[in-house]
Amino acid sequence: MSNINEEYIDEYIRNLVPDRNELLTELEKYADENHVPIIEPEVGQFIKTIIRTKRPKRVLELGTAIGYSGIHILESSDSIEQLVTMEIREDIANIALENFKKANLEDKVELMVGDACELLPTVDSKFDLIFIDAAKGQYNLFFKEAQRLLNDDGIIICDNILFRGMVATDELVIRRKKTIVKRLRTFLKDIMETEGYTSSILPIGDGIAIILKG
Repeated sequence: MSNINEEYIDEYIRNLVPDRNELLTELEKYADENHVPIIEPEVGQFIKTIIRTKRPKRVLELGTAIGYSGIHILESSDSIEQLVTMEIREDIANIALENFKKANLEDKVELMVGDACELLPTVDSKFDLIFIDAAKGQYNLFFKEAQRLLNDDGIIICDNILFRGMVATDELVIRRKKTIVKRLRTFLKDIMETEGYTSSILPIGDGIAIILKG
């Protein structure tokens, strides 16, 4: 349970999401059994809706994991020509590559292995959509880099921004997560106040932010 919505609401919405294909269902099972964090089905459906509305050509993803969200993204629209995705763990990145191959999407994927904080400054190409689902304590840094890389009228989507409800109330904050919660609160304040961007925070999954440039 994410602590964002009542459990019965999450279950109801999740049950309304159309069934995923065989590979995505297989990856959901793998993630659950191996404790790999992936986006919730309702978040995947939201991302699909945004992508089909905007029809981006180039997408940047921070936090590849096993490739689940990347496959979701690429299968959402044939408008996407390239997904550049970053994963800090080489072993997980190798699993993701195999999954992209299973989905016959490897030709559209550039997978960069390393810390996104270090990789992002090396990127100088532009993107129409940026999906951020990496180290939560670094979201402010990611946002600053994303501003540089985002095309006009582009969109940034950030996952887990309410962080199991801890960002919204001190009553849920775990001591060892205080720094992350503090940084996420700063990040959310910044995206709402940054000139030239329009942002919304939605209680879907573990909380998502959608940021429009322009």
